[in-house]
Amino acid sequence: MWLSKADYVYSVLLEEIRTARIPGGTALRASAVASRLGVSITPVREALRRLEKDRLISYEPHHGATVVDLGPEALEEFYGVRAVVEGLGARLAASRITPAQLDSLRSLHASMAADLAEGALEGLGDKSRDFHLAIADIGGPAFLGQHARAVRNSFPVPASASLWLDPERARRQLDAHERILAALQAGDGAEAEQIMISHVRQAGTTRHTA
Repeated sequence: MWLSKADYVYSVLLEEIRTARIPGGTALRASAVASRLGVSITPVREALRRLEKDRLISYEPHHGATVVDLGPEALEEFYGVRAVVEGLGARLAASRITPAQLDSLRSLHASMAADLAEGALEGLGDKSRDFHLAIADIGGPAFLGQHARAVRNSFPVPASASLWLDPERARRQLDAHERILAALQAGDGAEAEQIMISHVRQAGTTRHTA
């Protein structure tokens, strides 16, 4: 897919902020970003305006653009919103999912289980994101999936802070995924929603106390 220079800069900075490779409180100098990414100042400024609209950066007098540093209250709100959005996605997906889509989710789940068994934990967080967003896309292809992505992108999570790096926590997370899949297969929207909400909220509680 072709990307404009502004789209390219935005996608790079978004991923770096989302994964906390650029941590909260970091000043973003347009000239430095332009030099690093090999573009002019103009697309960088456009990308920064988009990130400001996403509330991922803020502008302060005499400081310029700074990555927003989110605290514990934002963490609680983040997981609360995620639980509602992704729970709704699971409920809607239960009545819309096709056999092919269910097979795809089960294949992804099996891949995660194999990674866990082999101790390959580093990629589990990204695969879990794919699993959750795929369900949101199935449940709400018009805009719910896009909204779920926007919510997830709004809170930076360092790769080193992933709950999936702990084998016991990862096992519990996969158990929840298995129960979500069973509810989707049964077409039980209420059960799928309840499990998803509990699953997401538990992740938030664990991260808050970690």
